[in-house]
Amino acid sequence: MKVAIVHYWLVHMRGGERVVEALCELYPQADLYTHAVDLDALSADLKKHDIRTTFVGRLPGAARHYQKYLPLMPLALEQLDLRDYDLVISSECGPAKGVVTTPDTLHVCYCHSPMRYVWDMYWDYLREVSPPLRPVARLLLHYLRRWDAASALRVDHFFANSEYVARRIRKHYRRDAEVVHPPVDTGSFELSAETDDHYLVVGQLVGYKRADLAVRAFTEMGKPLVVIGEGEQMKELKRLAGPTVQLLGRQPFSVVREKYARCRALVFPGEEDFGIVPVEAMAAGRPVIAFGRGGARETVVEGETGLFFQEQTVESLARAVERFESRPTPFEPERIRARAERFDRRVFKATMESRIGELLEEHREATGRAASTDF
Repeated sequence: MKVAIVHYWLVHMRGGERVVEALCELYPQADLYTHAVDLDALSADLKKHDIRTTFVGRLPGAARHYQKYLPLMPLALEQLDLRDYDLVISSECGPAKGVVTTPDTLHVCYCHSPMRYVWDMYWDYLREVSPPLRPVARLLLHYLRRWDAASALRVDHFFANSEYVARRIRKHYRRDAEVVHPPVDTGSFELSAETDDHYLVVGQLVGYKRADLAVRAFTEMGKPLVVIGEGEQMKELKRLAGPTVQLLGRQPFSVVREKYARCRALVFPGEEDFGIVPVEAMAAGRPVIAFGRGGARETVVEGETGLFFQEQTVESLARAVERFESRPTPFEPERIRARAERFDRRVFKATMESRIGELLEEHREATGRAASTDF
């Protein structure tokens, strides 16, 4: 069976790329299509595959400045000739699902999120554009929004990485989506017999993840906080951070794993589509203090694996930390880890393999093609 996996861009190894990596394990014969690629940033498993780019990948500086070519990506996707493939899996967060397939091809989309910059976070992104360019940005985003909604009709079956994303797919695309949570490599994390006094923030330092909220809160409380990650917010965080806050920048996995295992709790102040970081912390047996919206509501269990705060304010987060520290009984690391294992990589792979196999059989029957067991 010929399989194509279409991913928006392959320039780092984050949650979306880990999903692609797991799909490649299910379909080792798959060809990978993307707009831009940085081979040095990819895992060895991904580099084993035939990676092909749209014409965007041949434009100057595409691997670094791919986002500047966003208006060209819909056209670029539609130039891909996928007629020879039996199965196309699009991995959607940036433009990926808009490929054109034949009636004989099954096209399933694993949606990490409808494009944030044209839907939920449209006004936030627009504010970041300089005022003289905003009229042009409004026009381009209007075009992308219309194309994004129309291209949802090209997908035969949607998978969403969370119930939260499934609701947004229903809102923006008027399509139902089957929820399959993304893979987390829980086996890479271990429980620690000892913990330190610090709280922990892990992740890309960009605005919507709200590391600034945690830095302000722990600076005011005078409590120790360790922040691991890099991004455009680092300069602001250095300005906000008091003496109890450590900004470590990007760290190797060995350091991240140790900090997970030895922290008092992970602080997760942003609203995420799913949020792999809280699951990784729970895999190390550590509780999570999370903002009570988004994907964290599906992974963290109030009072069992962590606590929620309901407003993205310093006061609300500080009250949650106080509740955490005044609990009469401690959280149980083994119970926390057991919850994390529900989101393990093997669960994702088994579910996707089973469901795609069923969808292929249904598609073959509907199109009158001969059934095959080669999947």
